[in-house]
Amino acid sequence: MGYVLVLPEFGLVVDPMVGVVTTAGVSYQPVIDKVTELEKYTDDLVGMLSGEGAFAASFPGREKSLVIAGGVTALWYGMAVGLLIAGIIAFALI
Repeated sequence: MGYVLVLPEFGLVVDPMVGVVTTAGVSYQPVIDKVTELEKYTDDLVGMLSGEGAFAASFPGREKSLVIAGGVTALWYGMAVGLLIAGIIAFALI
């Protein structure tokens, strides 16, 4: 029985009898390198959600910039929503 090509540029084939993706004599190293790079980006995004750390590509000394930026953003959104509600109430009273 033969193999079905999945990603020929990486040498990945699937065995139709077993249903497993394997290599056809080529290394998984390019795929592993890409996954490692993507893991670095996902760890940066997940770490950004806490607000405690810094971006991976930021300069040193900017550890609290995410907390300050989140506070300023919340302030402006709160002000916009508050003014919208106040305007609707003022328009309804007139």
